[in-house]
Amino acid sequence: MNLSQKAIGIFDSGVGGLTVVKQVFEKLPFENVIYFGDTARTPYGPRSPEIVRKFSVQDISFLSTQGVKLIVVACNTASAVALDYLKKIFQLPLMGVIVPGSKAAVKATKNGRIGVIGTAGTIRSESYTKAIQKIDKNIKVFSYPCPLFVSLAEESYINKKATYLIAEEYLATLKKKKIDTLVLGCTHYPLLKNVIVKVMGKKITLIDSAEETAIEVKKILERYDLVKTSRFSYSHKYYVSDFPEKFIQIGERFLGERIKVVKKIDINKY
Repeated sequence: MNLSQKAIGIFDSGVGGLTVVKQVFEKLPFENVIYFGDTARTPYGPRSPEIVRKFSVQDISFLSTQGVKLIVVACNTASAVALDYLKKIFQLPLMGVIVPGSKAAVKATKNGRIGVIGTAGTIRSESYTKAIQKIDKNIKVFSYPCPLFVSLAEESYINKKATYLIAEEYLATLKKKKIDTLVLGCTHYPLLKNVIVKVMGKKITLIDSAEETAIEVKKILERYDLVKTSRFSYSHKYYVSDFPEKFIQIGERFLGERIKVVKKIDINKY
């Protein structure tokens, strides 16, 4: 098979990575995508770095058996604590969501004050802070964990007063820091964009790491002449480690389209 015809592999701890899939669909409409959601062990955010690395190795080992040409670590926590480790083990091109989001934030900020919201694991790792300040050490980064946003997104609790009140509580600290750019450092958070803008104000530039990651995927495939340019052998495949029915129910809201088939696999075999 021509290498360009192979699929893009994407994994996350659950359904959140489907926001990356959606952006890949938009920016690379002919590409095949194979997605794995580790729904039996989600979330990765509160887990130790050692466990996240172990799970991520299994996730990539599975996707590697599917003949993919590139793998996206769509989980912010796994990108933060496992990506460098994974690159030492696997020969396949691997990319995470931290660097694309960080680059876009540095480019967007006018006053050099950037906020980052994410899971406890992502914020604890300071991965966005390190990535941003590696690009420009003079930028000030202010991070805050917003763990409840994940549940609100998955339960489609979007346009509710309670969601707005929770967002106000979480984001109050960042509002005081006079940031002009805010990185959505979790793949679930794009579903809450409208609520976040309502709380932070329209002058804030939101950086969607999922969108920036898809842009970076496109650049990499173009650089190596690996972009699929026709719908020949066109298909997407979805795999989970548990609860396929629930994945379909929530996943269709994330993607904005139907998911016909989801296969359950035993991830512990990998």
